[in-house]
Amino acid sequence: QVQLVESGPGLVKPSQTLSLTCTASGGSITTNSYYWSWIRQPPGKGLEWMGAIIYTGSAYYSTSLKSRTSISRDTSKNQFTLQLSSVTPEDTAVYYCARAVVIMGGAMDYWGKGTLVTVSS
Repeated sequence: QVQLVESGPGLVKPSQTLSLTCTASGGSITTNSYYWSWIRQPPGKGLEWMGAIIYTGSAYYSTSLKSRTSISRDTSKNQFTLQLSSVTPEDTAVYYCARAVVIMGGAMDYWGKGTLVTVSS
């Protein structure tokens, strides 16, 4: 059974960097069967895919966010991390990590519960 847990500060000031960590259990982030994604949902809006890191450690990002986004990993802790720089109040959202299945074209089978991050001074 795979479990994903998001963690990090719930409040970030404008212009600062948002940083969240996803801790995975029940499955290794280095297996080539999956890749590991970040998705967010601003209040009242839909889900937005932000990016993902694959088993090799290579990361890929949404076109609209790639200039501000970095996804990395710590394989010894089975964790991957999201960093979003130069945040504004428009970045306030519930942030989710999720596992995507390679042979299903990236369909996400396990999700974390999500964590709300508020950007405010």
